[in-house]
Amino acid sequence: MQDWVQTTLPDGSGPARRETNTMPQWAGSCWYYLRFLDPDNVGAPIDPEVEKYWMPVDLYLGGAEHAVLHLLYARFWHKVLYDVGVVHTKEPFQKLVNQGLILGPTEHTVFSHPESGEKISAKDVKEDGGSFVMKKGGAAVEATTVSDSELVKKGEGFVLASNPEIRVLSRAVKMSKSRGNVVNPDDVVSKVGADSLRLYLMFMGPLEQVKPWSISGVDGVYRFLNRVWRLIVENAVPMTDDEPTKEQMSVLHATIKRVTDDTERLSFNTAIAAMMEFTNAAYKWKSMPKSVALEFIQLLNPYAPHMAEELWERMGNTESVCSSDWPKFDEKYLVKESVTVAVQVNGKVRATIEVPADVGQDEVLALVEANEAVQKWTDGKTVVKRIYVPGKICNLVVK
Repeated sequence: MQDWVQTTLPDGSGPARRETNTMPQWAGSCWYYLRFLDPDNVGAPIDPEVEKYWMPVDLYLGGAEHAVLHLLYARFWHKVLYDVGVVHTKEPFQKLVNQGLILGPTEHTVFSHPESGEKISAKDVKEDGGSFVMKKGGAAVEATTVSDSELVKKGEGFVLASNPEIRVLSRAVKMSKSRGNVVNPDDVVSKVGADSLRLYLMFMGPLEQVKPWSISGVDGVYRFLNRVWRLIVENAVPMTDDEPTKEQMSVLHATIKRVTDDTERLSFNTAIAAMMEFTNAAYKWKSMPKSVALEFIQLLNPYAPHMAEELWERMGNTESVCSSDWPKFDEKYLVKESVTVAVQVNGKVRATIEVPADVGQDEVLALVEANEAVQKWTDGKTVVKRIYVPGKICNLVVK
């Protein structure tokens, strides 16, 4: 379009050339998901058959600050491409999930009088335009950062160990170089490994929530991985080729179901919790069947891939664990044969009993009233009311 590109300066003093290189940033970055599918095609943005096979994108996962603007432009360009026949869907992305921001470690601030140095409780201070002042009178106060070692937990917050009447302000803020609260992931990896860092980021809480960084949390998942290592490599529970017991199959298949369902919902923190519960249960077994260990490693793989790959190979496998099929749970192992019922007498728990899962109310009440621990609280008294919540609780009201 030379008649547009070649122009003259506004004051008419001479020729000028309009800038044409104005769209690479957004125009380029907003259709990358299409070009990734067919990057070497020199005759078209994307082969129509390839586009129909892969599109639309099932899940868009990104930070809210970036995704909002990117989605606006990506949808604009996608709709243009739909209008001209390049794509076959009106929308590029089927589902959006925004992961929460990771804040810096919790900072603790103590307030004091600027002249006398007398400490002031955080409950008497408010923030005003970036500064802290007294709630009453608005006088300025001095803010000083204190370390964890100077504090003790009290209720939902922290107070000075030297003066428990002085509550401190505890909060986590966005990581930034200016605040000096940036956590370098390389430092964490060098200390506890990449899998511990990866696992902690998923274990911190729900994916969408804003969460504060805590090095003690990293240490917690590091200990969990060490327990897994000892369980499988160091034979903390002897490894055997025996068939799993009914109890072991029940624990394994309950874990498979929870990890599968939670991973599908992006509830990574609860999936990790399920694997931790499995490990706790396994440490109580007399032996660890090899078949059970292998399926547990497959569950661990997406969450701690380096360790899982090492464990998989040490178990005698030659192909990568990533090439193995995801474990499937069997509903028959999830059916409980018995349940624990809490027994109350006049509203206070006095015993717990195991009863068959499919037993009727009359049978449960008979077992309850025959229980020695319960009889101690009912002897010489009249049962005037019996309340039974199936599989959970039984309450006897006596006079």
